[in-house]
Amino acid sequence: MAILFFEEDTSFRLTKKNRYKKWLHAVATSEGQKITELLYIFCSDEYLHQINLTYLDHDTYTDIITFDQSETKNTIEGEIYVSIDRVQENATHLNQSFDRELRRVISHGLLHLCGYKDKTATEAAKMRKKEEAAIELFEAVG
Repeated sequence: MAILFFEEDTSFRLTKKNRYKKWLHAVATSEGQKITELLYIFCSDEYLHQINLTYLDHDTYTDIITFDQSETKNTIEGEIYVSIDRVQENATHLNQSFDRELRRVISHGLLHLCGYKDKTATEAAKMRKKEEAAIELFEAVG
């Protein structure tokens, strides 16, 4: 049931880690899932771009890449890479606080591991609703 946070090529440090862990467990539980091991790696645009090139053969910048390593149903095991540079830019572009946008991206990765997709308009709309519910849950778990 480990949730761990790391940084690569960024000065960003997540605060209130225990609150985030409690929240992520609550989100997973609400989806009928159990977290066995979940790693969040906060990084720079360049660091995530290199991962995108190396592992996905995509020459684009992105805010998040999720690697699912789960082996059994209803358990979550994976690595989620988050570009802090993209989160900041998204927050500015969407007129949101950095913290709210960070929670959206963090929950987005977990929701992918819960089985949600976002390739079609319908899938993306459902993902947005789930992200909003997760953000509300963050406030509830205090």
